[in-house]
Amino acid sequence: MQENIDGKIYITRQNVRYSEFHEVRNLFFESLSAAEQHWFFVQGHDAYVHELYVPALSSLLNGIEARLRVTLHLINKEAGEDIRDLSPYRVLSNNLILQADAAGMPVKYLAFNEEKDFFEKLKSEKPNRVDVDIVRLRNNICHGNVMEFVNVEPGLENAFFTPELLRPVTERVLAISADWCEALGPFRKAHGLSHFERKPASK
Repeated sequence: MQENIDGKIYITRQNVRYSEFHEVRNLFFESLSAAEQHWFFVQGHDAYVHELYVPALSSLLNGIEARLRVTLHLINKEAGEDIRDLSPYRVLSNNLILQADAAGMPVKYLAFNEEKDFFEKLKSEKPNRVDVDIVRLRNNICHGNVMEFVNVEPGLENAFFTPELLRPVTERVLAISADWCEALGPFRKAHGLSHFERKPASK
């Protein structure tokens, strides 16, 4: 009997916990309405909820990259061209974001809050090029480099890494992803791409 009560309490507690995230999860489905893009964000979100920060962060960053690559491909493709024929060289970079900006996409939402020089970085060129933070983070995380998140407070000889150290940056990228996806909805509508108009919250 006690086990049944404990089980019900656990299920109730989990349902309350997950309900807090449903709105953000649904935002990705609704804003994108494109399975080849929204699942990166939805599963990144779900991994975050389950405290799996390495796959959460990786999936969100891949979603941002996919969102840029696929949307640019769709608005520029020739009639009859296979929508799956993405360029393998068009990956997340300052240049890709600049191309998106030139196309009218709201790329300002890809900047971190403190990144006031976002557009200056985007326009920087070799040999003095500086990647914007979302590009730098993607290049590191998606290539297995987490060294900037290693905890060295105990001293270099006792430095350590745990996935929980990625939680703060994952939360920030999740917020960026939500704002970015929602802001891109009107752009997709204007270009005849699948979209969903979110209804304003009732007063």
